[in-house]
Amino acid sequence: MKSSTRAGATSAAKSSSASRSGKLAERLRVKDDESPWSDAEIKEVRAILLEEIEVHRQEVQVAEQELDDLLRASTDGAGDDQADAGSKTAERVHEIALAANSRAGLAQAEHALEQLEAGTYGICENCGNPIGKLRLQARPRATLCMTCQEKQDRH
Repeated sequence: MKSSTRAGATSAAKSSSASRSGKLAERLRVKDDESPWSDAEIKEVRAILLEEIEVHRQEVQVAEQELDDLLRASTDGAGDDQADAGSKTAERVHEIALAANSRAGLAQAEHALEQLEAGTYGICENCGNPIGKLRLQARPRATLCMTCQEKQDRH
């Protein structure tokens, strides 16, 4: 009897999840010439975003550890000549940039996942028009339509 109860609970959870995905698919906006989001497409985008989040978290952790190691090692350079000091500075700047880029990618992926869960995924944050499924499938973290992205890139 317990296994049938568990099976019923599992089945109910799956149908509830499918119902939420179906409702989500109905809420997500697309361009006029695009088909609505399917549950499979939403699951694929969600999986990509979750994978990106995990990758960026690992990158942030590695970059911060390497930066920490560099900063600890830089205190030992009292006898360094100017070339060595410059090289160490350039290395620190590089590691800071890597950490910042990883943090930015992490924030973008987390923001996109939040939008997906809220049903606002795929809406340009600048003009409010649909971003487009093809763009989002190619770049799931996109928050701007192509027109707005091009304007931003020019400035």
